[in-house]
Amino acid sequence: MKKYFLAIAVVFFSLSQLSAEGSTVPLIGTKAPSFKAISTNGKINFPEDYGKNWKIMFSHPKDFTPVCSSEMLELAYAQEDFDNMGVKLVVLSTDILEQHNAWKAALETIPYKDREPVKINFPLIADNDMEVSTLYGMIHSAASASQNVRGIYIINPDNVIKAIMFYPNEVGRNIEELKRTVTALQTNYNNSAVVTPANWQSGDDVIVPVLSQTEKDDLKNANSDYYQTAWFMTFKKSK
Repeated sequence: MKKYFLAIAVVFFSLSQLSAEGSTVPLIGTKAPSFKAISTNGKINFPEDYGKNWKIMFSHPKDFTPVCSSEMLELAYAQEDFDNMGVKLVVLSTDILEQHNAWKAALETIPYKDREPVKINFPLIADNDMEVSTLYGMIHSAASASQNVRGIYIINPDNVIKAIMFYPNEVGRNIEELKRTVTALQTNYNNSAVVTPANWQSGDDVIVPVLSQTEKDDLKNANSDYYQTAWFMTFKKSK
């Protein structure tokens, strides 16, 4: 009986520690956690509603904050680019739905950086109970929730998490870098034999981490698509 109560105590202590330390961030390479929620576009079931598209969940702690508002507007101006890339956007914030609707309406009237006001077509998820934020590991006891819910999750067509980015409140996120990362991930998804080097941009040469014997032989040809900057760094020319 003593062993039984000791086991219960250990489990309780472990759960308490997990709660104190905050929620766990899902790992790159694992399935994106599913959830159902209400949004400015109605009820959604994420990520299942978005099928075989790439998905980005872009999270904010609060509506009407200046940095987050600038990010929302830049995302909205980039909607067509993401559509052309086969990417669906979902934005999450810990405020209630009514506040989301008010924020969205206000943002859609702003001629940001001398551009015409833009409509926001992607959904804003209401996460006022912080269930989704916790599910995705964005709550940590070392700081308030408003310091943590600034994550980006890039999810591939198989609903596998491929990239996770977290930013502090003080730094606005770079939408061009987000597009660059998605393009790089798509390059690898379409050809798993290649990866992208530092500062890679669409159209640049890619890295081949492991060469087949045929590719090794091809390196010797003057007109080869493959070249090396070192024996451990082999590139393939972009066609």
